[in-house]
Amino acid sequence: MSEDGTTEVEQLRERVARIEAVEAIKALKHRYWRACDAKNPRGFRDCFIAEGASIDFGTLGRFDDADGIVKIFESIALHQVDGKPVILDMHHGMLPDITLTSATSANGVWTLRFRQVNLIDRTESVSTGEYDDEYVIENGAWKMSKSHFRTYWTITRPLAPDTVITVANDGA
Repeated sequence: MSEDGTTEVEQLRERVARIEAVEAIKALKHRYWRACDAKNPRGFRDCFIAEGASIDFGTLGRFDDADGIVKIFESIALHQVDGKPVILDMHHGMLPDITLTSATSANGVWTLRFRQVNLIDRTESVSTGEYDDEYVIENGAWKMSKSHFRTYWTITRPLAPDTVITVANDGA
């Protein structure tokens, strides 16, 4: 028995619960990025709380609910010309630093490596930045209640005229 009166088994249960919570939050953020790259607005929206999320994505906008950023996401990710997607994204999140603040809340910082191909402008952009997130349990699942992103830098360059870009299944 420890000084605070808990047994080793109770301490082990608490430690396992914390590890499971952190892993669930990591899985949530990975689902979010997969939804971004797969052009999946429903999957994207499902990563946030039902109402009142604080979203700040810099030039993409600031919102007090996830529905606003979903509209922006749809206008960019789902944009098509001749039935084919023209904005191709790749999100690679890494270096998570997640802190549980209670059994039902947490905050986290992530680094993002981002690449975007714009077939309208014929450009490729590569950038990096950092997410500052907050998470809560809603209806038994971890959700983002805050997601603020700050870009560190971006390089945009033209695609060479002979660049061939193949989109599998027309982006579906």
